[in-house]
Amino acid sequence: MANIVAIVGRPNVGKSTLFNRLIEEKKAIVDPTSGVTRDRHYGFANWNGKYFTVIDTGGYVNNSEDIFEEEIKKQVQLAIEEATVIMFMVDVSEGLTAMDEDIVHILRRCKKPVVLVVNKVDNSMRENDSFDFYRTGLEHIFTISAVNGSGTGDLLDEVVSHFNEAEEVIDDDIPRIAIVGRPNVGKSTLINSLIGEERHIVTPLAGTTRDSNYTHYTSFGLDFYLIDTAGIRKKNKVSENIEFYSVMRAIRAIEYSDVCVIVLDAQTGMEAQDLNIFSLAQRNNKGVVIMVNKWDLVEKETNTHIAFENEIKERIAPFTDVPIFFISALNKQRVLKAFQGAIDVYKNKIQRIKTSELNDVLLPILHKNPPPVYKGKEINIKYVTQLPNKYPSFVFFCNLPQYIKEQYRRYLENRLRELYNFNGVPITIFFRKK
Repeated sequence: MANIVAIVGRPNVGKSTLFNRLIEEKKAIVDPTSGVTRDRHYGFANWNGKYFTVIDTGGYVNNSEDIFEEEIKKQVQLAIEEATVIMFMVDVSEGLTAMDEDIVHILRRCKKPVVLVVNKVDNSMRENDSFDFYRTGLEHIFTISAVNGSGTGDLLDEVVSHFNEAEEVIDDDIPRIAIVGRPNVGKSTLINSLIGEERHIVTPLAGTTRDSNYTHYTSFGLDFYLIDTAGIRKKNKVSENIEFYSVMRAIRAIEYSDVCVIVLDAQTGMEAQDLNIFSLAQRNNKGVVIMVNKWDLVEKETNTHIAFENEIKERIAPFTDVPIFFISALNKQRVLKAFQGAIDVYKNKIQRIKTSELNDVLLPILHKNPPPVYKGKEINIKYVTQLPNKYPSFVFFCNLPQYIKEQYRRYLENRLRELYNFNGVPITIFFRKK
């Protein structure tokens, strides 16, 4: 699994500012109000070719009467459990506080590499003030300014030196298929059915699977990594700490996968949370396969599966070019066929189309049906090429890209899907000025 860096500390020491700097985007809310970050935020960072996940936690407060602070404390402890390396952040302008010392006691017990980050050190006087923090007894102490970035290079050199390279065992050339869905839809039963052994505990209790597990599957001509995740529940229903941790791991598994297999319960159909999972996979440009499990328990009439499929496609529109398989994991019905479908989606996702072919095929079509005239101005698309991303993305060069509307973007996507097989894969289209 990937290396994870958690940023912990009491409120308002600059954790979110550092988080935003590391992931190079303004994702976390930065506000001088204490306790703004209530939940953990996840982001992805790269330092000298080493990629890692960053967790921005809520400020750690002990013995507070604030109803939110106890929840923040739980989030910090979960982040510590999940992390490879912990950045403990303090504020040089306030010195070592009693609350900081409480956190130090917790971190000493966690047996993880801890790097003490003294923030807001932006002049020589404050550099001298930082010596007070050596009283913590922590070995690795770095002074930085999260606002302007000074000192972060040395800090990150130290952080990545603690990464466990042996954990990176996933071959990038082998498809990674994540099994995701609400609790108790049969994900573990599906994996047991596929690999032919009781590798995962299967019980009727929702939320049995607490972590994400990688299985390398090589049978029946198939070769892929299978990622089993905990069931994803709606946030307001996640009351158990360990389940919250599982939800975050499941979401991260989606981000690290190539194809997401969304498992539905045939008896309940596609619910709102299933649609949220679908949208998450789509936003992350992942291939998508829908497996409707427990199909053997459904009373069927002629064309029952067609009606069920149409209902799903109505809910996931406009991205409806998605393979849907009706399976019974318990009875091993159509399971292999469904996973072959997931491999086909992966192949669709990584296919590359030559620029010359794209222009030869697409430009005559676009000349016959150009973008609508806008304010008396004609829009002419001159050239198209596929970008070198890990998912299908195309850029269309034209004279007035700012005037092309969403309806025409959809038209282009539909033409691409008619000409090439992108079944199960979101397509991204950009317009640039030629």
